[in-house]
Amino acid sequence: MSPRTRNSNLVPGGVALFHRVFTRIGCEGRPPHFRVEFYPYSSLVLTIRRREDLLIVRLSDLLSRAPLGVLESAAALLLSRVYRRRLPRALVQPYLTYARSGRTRSRISRMRGRRVRPKQAAPQGRQYDLAALFDQLNSKYFSGELRRPHIGWSVRGWRRQFGCYDPGPNQILLNRRMDRSGIPQFVVEYVLFHEMLHVKHPTRRSGCTLVSHSPEFRAEEKRFDQFTLARKVLDHLAR
Repeated sequence: MSPRTRNSNLVPGGVALFHRVFTRIGCEGRPPHFRVEFYPYSSLVLTIRRREDLLIVRLSDLLSRAPLGVLESAAALLLSRVYRRRLPRALVQPYLTYARSGRTRSRISRMRGRRVRPKQAAPQGRQYDLAALFDQLNSKYFSGELRRPHIGWSVRGWRRQFGCYDPGPNQILLNRRMDRSGIPQFVVEYVLFHEMLHVKHPTRRSGCTLVSHSPEFRAEEKRFDQFTLARKVLDHLAR
């Protein structure tokens, strides 16, 4: 990256902002040197690292249009990590409110769709074909109306997680450790069905919290034919 390109990413007034917040949260002594820049992360990320006498701050470019109070709140969160300061809730809240808002989450989703590529994962495993199972479940539980996302087995086995849906690249991955004859097909189908429900019922905001498993999600999940037995098998596998 050329110096000109790097300079174009600098946060206007970012150094002065961090100096103000440094004093506001009760840090003593002379403020360090700062370099504050926007960075094209794939999510709403804040980072700070020290390089000799310079603190390099990178803020997700999703914050490039955020109000000043949100940027000050983000600066306080970063500086509190470095200087181990406990922050008043009033200083933290603007960033948390901004990060949890439906508008921000929609922007994150759109951005991830452009920046995050689906992982190279094949739906055909050694034991189970997820594409075929998806089509069967779609027909049975969704009237064939759910558009198939990218789908596949994880490249590596996961210790605790059985499946996940990432709305950014629009991809469902299942833990490859389930792709074996010792795992009943209905268990694999249930995990896949669960992730398909995440496609149908996106994470939403309710008050100050984010809801991934809404009452509608939970009610529909219980429609799975062998719901109770599948959960018991997964509970046993998770031990």
